Amino acid sequence: MSGGRLCILHVDLDAFFAAVEQRDRPELRGKPVIVGGDPRSRGVVSTCSYEARKFGVHSAMPLRTALQLCPNGIFVPVDGAKYQRVSREVMAVFRRFTPAVEQVSIDEAFLDVTGSEALFGPVPEIARRLKREVVDTIGLTVSVGVATNKLIAKVGSDLRKPDGLVVVEPGQEAAFLAPLEIRRLWGIGPKTAERLHGLGIRTIGELAALPLATLTRALGEHGATLHDRALGIDADPVIGGGEAAKSVSHETTFAVDVTDPAEIDRTLLALTEGVSARLRAAGIRAGTVAVKIRDSQFRTVSRQKQLPEPSDLTEPIWRAARELARPEVRGKKIRLLGVSATQLGQPEQITMFEVVDEKQRRVVDATDAVRRRFGDGAVTRASLLYRGLPAPFERDPASAVEGRVGIPKLEDEAE
Repeated sequence: MSGGRLCILHVDLDAFFAAVEQRDRPELRGKPVIVGGDPRSRGVVSTCSYEARKFGVHSAMPLRTALQLCPNGIFVPVDGAKYQRVSREVMAVFRRFTPAVEQVSIDEAFLDVTGSEALFGPVPEIARRLKREVVDTIGLTVSVGVATNKLIAKVGSDLRKPDGLVVVEPGQEAAFLAPLEIRRLWGIGPKTAERLHGLGIRTIGELAALPLATLTRALGEHGATLHDRALGIDADPVIGGGEAAKSVSHETTFAVDVTDPAEIDRTLLALTEGVSARLRAAGIRAGTVAVKIRDSQFRTVSRQKQLPEPSDLTEPIWRAARELARPEVRGKKIRLLGVSATQLGQPEQITMFEVVDEKQRRVVDATDAVRRRFGDGAVTRASLLYRGLPAPFERDPASAVEGRVGIPKLEDEAE
């Protein structure tokens, strides 16, 4: 929390996907590299180099827009398997300094270096050594925030990219945040920022000075949380010691906008097949299902619900996804669909009273065994035999954009 001991690092790889491509292809160094694929396609930018960002290109931007802004940009496809491999190598470097590494996405992690000073020196020196180690070992640069808590470390790592290092001394958390724009604070998205702007609040310092009662009237309980964060208070610990999955997701972008409810249902089923197969491969089950929907106007909504019982089976996850999606897709042209499973855990950790349809379980186990032996396309539901639907294990490039940690590795990705 605020005023504590300097011991938390937030480490963020700089323009990760693009930096990996520039590392592996020297002819791309110093050039505006845009990772996402063919600019004539309907995809979006996954990551771009800092040279491309000077033209206004940014992540999640339509590739066609990126081409208009940066006509000389070099567009390269997403290589998700390579980025996952490099990410694991980077996290291994982090663990040389502390076992308490909490990976929060494919390209960033929190480290608690309490106890590491005896081996590596003062915490700012640990950050410098870590930066050098990543460059020497992996050939990439990272930006690091050093602070007493995760909130301040995260904000700090983002301030001087690329290759930055920001150290916020104990007791200086509120002063550090005060001049920054409110969108830099966790939990403030566009809608919350708009409401705060309506109250005349533009900086984090102004937010901290606002009476708590005013904030709670405007934002409810979330207002009290934001007030604490504006003061630099964050008691969230680093959860280290492993790479436990936080979510498993699968999404696809349609080549042409879709309005047919039957096609949307079939696509949700195909996506769910991929998610549930990964859950089973990892020996985990999901307690919550979420859908992501983007329409032709690039409006994106996410909806989630808790399952009656945690599951790794396609049917209950698909039913939940379909129930969530149907009201959101009605009357719209749909560009992208995604399904994700969260609240993950081992079966015995989640429930003691699960009743499983043993016949369905045997069919699922047999299907998985056939796919492992003969390939992912060896067994496919009849309803999915339609052109353009994602195969159960196919990784859409957008899956890499999400950067979710702990997606169970497929057999061909295993180290």
